[in-house]
Amino acid sequence: MNYKAEKRGDKHSRRTLARLNAVQAYYQKGMDDISATDIVEEFLAHRVGAEIDGLQFKDADKNLFRDLVIGTEERIEEIDTRVNTVLDKDRTIDKLDLIMQACLRVAVYELLARVDTKGVVVITEYVGLARTFFTGKEPTFVNGVLDRLARDIRPGEFE
Repeated sequence: MNYKAEKRGDKHSRRTLARLNAVQAYYQKGMDDISATDIVEEFLAHRVGAEIDGLQFKDADKNLFRDLVIGTEERIEEIDTRVNTVLDKDRTIDKLDLIMQACLRVAVYELLARVDTKGVVVITEYVGLARTFFTGKEPTFVNGVLDRLARDIRPGEFE
């Protein structure tokens, strides 16, 4: 691997890890009903880039991680409304599994607020994360929901 690709891969993996950590943090926030700020501080102090049981975890893009978790919480009503518009009429985001809720909420926040990343990249990243957590049809579900929302949120990118 050449040096440029290695640097690009490093940046990419730090951003991917930030997304993974954000989904995990948002899931834990839902389980423990604590503030986004508190969960971010807990993750930064004890998980992100930490050594646990002798294993050194890679460091994530901490600024992206913080923005994803806190930003999602700040815009949660808008995010949930948008997700609910593309779900079947008898299904709402609150009826989904907590990890699915976290994955979709953080992804939609990123589509709304992080225009520094192309929509197709956001979709690909969160479908990949869904594969980390689920073995069934859930990644396809994430892809469908995010694709429909991305076309509405960022129409210029999907013409």
